[in-house]
Amino acid sequence: MTFQRKRKTIFRAGLTALFLLFAVVMANTDNIHAGKNPGKEIYQANCSDCHGDQGDAKGIVCYSTKLEKSGRSITTYARDFTLGVFRFRTTSTGCLPDHQDLVDTITRGISPSFMPSFQDLPPREKEDVLAYIKTFSERWEEEDPCDRIAIAKPFWVGSPESTKKGQKVFKEMKCWECHGDTGKGDGTKSDQLKDDQGRKIVPFDYTTGELKRGTSPESIYITFSSGLDGTGMPSYEDTLKEEDRWSLVSYTLKLMGR
Repeated sequence: MTFQRKRKTIFRAGLTALFLLFAVVMANTDNIHAGKNPGKEIYQANCSDCHGDQGDAKGIVCYSTKLEKSGRSITTYARDFTLGVFRFRTTSTGCLPDHQDLVDTITRGISPSFMPSFQDLPPREKEDVLAYIKTFSERWEEEDPCDRIAIAKPFWVGSPESTKKGQKVFKEMKCWECHGDTGKGDGTKSDQLKDDQGRKIVPFDYTTGELKRGTSPESIYITFSSGLDGTGMPSYEDTLKEEDRWSLVSYTLKLMGR
């Protein structure tokens, strides 16, 4: 090899190395500017006041509110991430939520609780903070993900026939014991309910027209199917046929005035 060709080869190798180094630096620029753990920084800036620095719900903020229609007072507690128990899932009871469930929750928030919407948070930052939240519980490392519950809304949901059948299911499954005969959350057992940590909770008043997961038929159906883990709201995935769950959705929509 001539000296000229050898010099060109060395020059090209040097350019390749510089290019690779530049690519690595650019790929990590966001993390360099955000700190060693961008998810932790986002969490501390936006979540720790309620959920606590350690994700144990021992933050400095605890909310109480009075519902206008029913006059009931509700104390809202932040989720304790160390337990690895989540209410709003598209997976079966006892399972961890699907990753998209977590993305959806922080994007839309939880109304009428005090969990705000972070829809303006860039997708990359959502992924970072969720990765950090998953470090609070070993469940994320120890358990395999569960499948999402299938949702295919039948055309007859909300029809008079479906609503009438749903009213029958509501009575037979004793939903009225917590939610009341007219769905106002004033059932005979409404004052006895506690979450898994022994804290008093109240059943939903459907007549407010608000549900924490959302008010679409699909959202209501997934709640009846998955339950709300950590609360007294059970899953009906194994105890009610799909048709009966959809009929219960129809009756719930009527109670909500929709």
